[in-house]
Amino acid sequence: MKTIRYDIADGIATITFDEPDSPVNTMCLQWQQDMTELAERVLQDREAIRGIVLASNKTSFFAGADLKGTMRLKPEDAAEVYRGIERVKKNFRTLETLGKPVVACLNGSALGGGWEVALIAHHRVAVDDPKIQFGTPEVNLGLIPGASGITKMTRLLGLMGAQPCIMEAKLFDPREGLAIGVVHELVPDAGSLRAAALAWIDAHPQSQQPWDDKNYRIPGGTPDSPRLAGMLSVAPAMLRQKTRGLYPAPEYALACMVEGALVDFDTALRIESRYLARLIVSPVAKNMINTFFFDMNAIKSGRSRPKDVPKYRPRKVGILGAGMMGGGIAYAQASRGIETVLRDVTQEKAELGKAYSTKVTQPRVDKGRMNAGEQQALVARITATESLKALEGCELIIEAVFENRELKARVTREAEPLLAEGGFFASNTSTLPITGLAKASARPRKFVGIHFFSPVDKMKLVEIIRGEQTDDETIARAFDYVQALGKTPIVVNDSRGFFTSRVFGTFVMEGAAMVSEGIPAAVVEQAGLQAGMPVGPLAVLDETALSLSVHVLDQTRADLRAEGGTYIATPGELLVERMVKEFDRNGRAAGGGFYEYPADGRKFLWPKLKELFEKPDAAWDMQELKDRLLYRQSVETARCLAEGVLTTVHDANIGSIFGIGFPGWTGGALQFIYGMGIDVFLHRAEVLASKYGPGFVLAPRVKEAIRRHEPKWDAPPAP
Repeated sequence: MKTIRYDIADGIATITFDEPDSPVNTMCLQWQQDMTELAERVLQDREAIRGIVLASNKTSFFAGADLKGTMRLKPEDAAEVYRGIERVKKNFRTLETLGKPVVACLNGSALGGGWEVALIAHHRVAVDDPKIQFGTPEVNLGLIPGASGITKMTRLLGLMGAQPCIMEAKLFDPREGLAIGVVHELVPDAGSLRAAALAWIDAHPQSQQPWDDKNYRIPGGTPDSPRLAGMLSVAPAMLRQKTRGLYPAPEYALACMVEGALVDFDTALRIESRYLARLIVSPVAKNMINTFFFDMNAIKSGRSRPKDVPKYRPRKVGILGAGMMGGGIAYAQASRGIETVLRDVTQEKAELGKAYSTKVTQPRVDKGRMNAGEQQALVARITATESLKALEGCELIIEAVFENRELKARVTREAEPLLAEGGFFASNTSTLPITGLAKASARPRKFVGIHFFSPVDKMKLVEIIRGEQTDDETIARAFDYVQALGKTPIVVNDSRGFFTSRVFGTFVMEGAAMVSEGIPAAVVEQAGLQAGMPVGPLAVLDETALSLSVHVLDQTRADLRAEGGTYIATPGELLVERMVKEFDRNGRAAGGGFYEYPADGRKFLWPKLKELFEKPDAAWDMQELKDRLLYRQSVETARCLAEGVLTTVHDANIGSIFGIGFPGWTGGALQFIYGMGIDVFLHRAEVLASKYGPGFVLAPRVKEAIRRHEPKWDAPPAP
């Protein structure tokens, strides 16, 4: 066996998982073959075995499924996948029904398939370390725990108790596992695991899984019990409302839990296998695995960060502008132990920005998740000031003032000389090109864009923008700074609107264009929601302010005029301009835009939209509207890739999902293309371009860039 070591000494069979040339253990094809051989050997040695210990030779216990192998699966592979899953479960059952005590020594994390390996054991001993995580997060990757995880967790915790673990992917540390009863014993360190395992084996010479006892009952009852039946009758509808039918994994998981709880254990396992086999070859699962596992890990591991630059750890950072954005950045820094100087033009405004940290943390204090002392210590890390001199010695200064080029230039010239030696300066602009802003800097090589999203305390993504002169060291330090905040950085090159704002603009303006065509505003909003966007395009325009969109439009016109060109506004931009300049509808903060916002009720669409813009004879098809909203964003993302604004697919996918809310089921704006198939996407884009104009046109160099960057999942060498 190549991935498993098997030894017997003094009646103890030690099974050590140790996949060669890999930092973790996975359910790769070789491991599956080795497990079959292992099961046969254990059966042969049955009389010599008095106990089994499951262990790992990695820093973690077991990582889970071989996701690269999953990416190579095709729909026609479903039947073979089912047979493979059933073989894995048969081998699991061989170990756990041997009649001998089985103990899992959990030296590190066990997630997904790794936790299912741990569930083979009758007794689980874990190192008492809060950094260790257990659980079944498969739904976050478009999958379900299909190697007995649903069946076993439901029988251990009951339908209601298992629901957060299975359907919400809730993870737990060893102490939390002990509290809910799925971890049985804690030890102080990995060196103590084996002794604890042997002691339990000695005390339990015969053992079985609880569900193998004919008298065992599922905690909380079965689905046909009156209390559960009522809740379960509405659960599918509530789930469909949440997923909008775009995410099959939670729906499959719920069906698996309920159907499995109505039958015997072995039948429940087969039900689980069938659901997983169908799901694992689906496009949605591949899209989500690609992005939420591989692309996210590419960013976490620093693939977008320039190499050969020493790691940077921020200690003192200054912020210019204490509005909502500046106050949010100050909180993000202080919550991570970074000394923060928050400067505004008056002490009063600076103090208001500092008070944002108290506002954000107070609910946690009220719920007992943070004590008053911790809150005070966090807020104390922020120095609110009207003095420029207080910024002296900051390693990084970030300007977060209003989107006005002259104002940004002035504060840059004022504050930059106060940087510590070797420090760098950043702009939090969301649209203005960094190269232009860097003209106000005495050191443009040390000038970078760091674009936070609002609200900063909730939004995990940060867009780092490289200007024409920004050097690698500055990009690397900006990357490290963002990761030090616990946020996810993407790196893009300079352009108007960069990546996220530019693509976001296509979404909202395509929605506005639909309104200009006479399509009812409510239909436009529904198209966004049914496509999987978090909110409709008109609601987003209101939140970000129609007046801001018009300000950006005016600035773009002026900039291109200065360069000797002319900007041709899109139909959506012209409609938004009319909303602001003709009807004084500036957005939510100004009292109303596409929506009305009554003080004592829910928002509703502005009634005059109907008489101003709707056309009774306007024809529309919901699928086409959804396609327009998604394709328009993907086309613009592909253009960014071709122009060099984006240099990697992983930055594009992660940025589109976490920055602008592109639907997670697609895997992101570029994975939407690859998941659908490049040729299929290009053909549909051509059809849309013929109807709705140049926003959907893909130039030859854009098509070439799409093909050149397509992810490859090459088959592994034969074992």
